[in-house]
Amino acid sequence: MQTPFTEWNLWTGWVATLAGVISGAVIGLFFQREEWLGGYSCYRRRLLRLGHISFFGLGFTNILFGLTGRVLLTVPGTAAVLMIASAVTMPICCFLTAWRMRFRILFPLPVISATAGILMLLMNWRAQ
Repeated sequence: MQTPFTEWNLWTGWVATLAGVISGAVIGLFFQREEWLGGYSCYRRRLLRLGHISFFGLGFTNILFGLTGRVLLTVPGTAAVLMIASAVTMPICCFLTAWRMRFRILFPLPVISATAGILMLLMNWRAQ
């Protein structure tokens, strides 16, 4: 039986994809400025780009998770919530760290969330 959370994964994935488009458009307004945020290879600018791309990457991962949930007999609700948490927290961590480097300590949260969510899905899939 499909957990209702997998529908939330689909919704989260599409909202994250939209956020990726919007954040890319905003960041793109300034790309022509060579020295914007210290230049192309500057730490702050790289983290903004990583945050922008993480919307797409974890958004697509949540879409795949939600679609996989439609095929499997069961999907752990905890895994679904962890995947949503990773899609929400990774861009936040990137943008906060671009602003203040001390926030880099938060990066394990989205990484562990995504890793645990995917592992739970795979273990559940294997058990079926």
